[in-house]
Amino acid sequence: FSARNFNVQKSESMLRKHLEFRKHMKVDTIITDWRPPEVIEKYLSGGMCGYDREGSPVWYDVIGPVDPKGLFLSASKQDFIKSKIRDCEMLQKECNLQSQRLGSNVESITMIYDVEGLAPKLFPVAYNLIKHFLSEITRQKIYVLGANWQEVLLKYIDPEELPAIYGGKLTDPDGDPRCRTKINHVSPVPSSYYVRDHVKVDYEQCITVSRGSSQQLDYEILIPGCVLRWQFASEGADIGFGVFLKAKKGEWKKAAQMQEVVLSQRYNSHLVPEDGSLTCELPGVYVLRFDNTYSIFQAKRISFSVEVLLPDQLQSPQNNGGSSNHVQTEENSQL
Repeated sequence: FSARNFNVQKSESMLRKHLEFRKHMKVDTIITDWRPPEVIEKYLSGGMCGYDREGSPVWYDVIGPVDPKGLFLSASKQDFIKSKIRDCEMLQKECNLQSQRLGSNVESITMIYDVEGLAPKLFPVAYNLIKHFLSEITRQKIYVLGANWQEVLLKYIDPEELPAIYGGKLTDPDGDPRCRTKINHVSPVPSSYYVRDHVKVDYEQCITVSRGSSQQLDYEILIPGCVLRWQFASEGADIGFGVFLKAKKGEWKKAAQMQEVVLSQRYNSHLVPEDGSLTCELPGVYVLRFDNTYSIFQAKRISFSVEVLLPDQLQSPQNNGGSSNHVQTEENSQL
């Protein structure tokens, strides 16, 4: 409620979108039912370690040594998103446990971003550029520390709860000041993890999305509970992708005129193939939309496969939902 300055309408809209997102990403079971790929577990930094003076868990992200290129070549965007969602759920679970331990409500998290090695003189400049796009409430929660960073950390975190590498007294049982059993400190990703170099996928269809345009593929779902699954890769550059819902098959609609059921965003599918699925709770025409409207000069060739699984999972998957598949082109970006 306070996140939207106590505006009831905006708060309700945010809550509804949040619940829809949790349902789509299966957040309630993500800790028990999903595990990040090995490359993310080993080479994406961070971890929970200790508590601040108010009893809130502290999360550390050691950004400097992270190899973003190697990670992007080794795992999909969805894997990164799900990994961060899983981290947030684990932190929320820890808040609940802390509330029981302390007998008071613990609902906040202290997050420390260690940017050593990231051209520290440039970081304050970059933050000053983006902070104007953040709400005042968000800006008030962010502290960019200078030479006195250890002093500030100790103001919020007891020395017994702060890793020795950051000026506290906490170490691993073997004396490691970085507390590596709790905080993942990483190194460059070995090329053996690079997906594009080692995984070859045979796709069923190919299309070319012209520069400044998009293409829509219609899949008619007649039975609620069907699962729509997709996998795609692009050549040369990224591509936008989203899933929409409309009432009638064959009728062309702009993206803004349809119900967005999977958020449209850009994917680095030229580096790592993307895959996903959607449980279709409503009958209707589900539109897979490949978006290249942002590209002024470059057309994109997309290889993809799509299948529909029936609710009882007893019958064989049917390509195209058991019906013909319409491909429609949308020119320019009037969306």
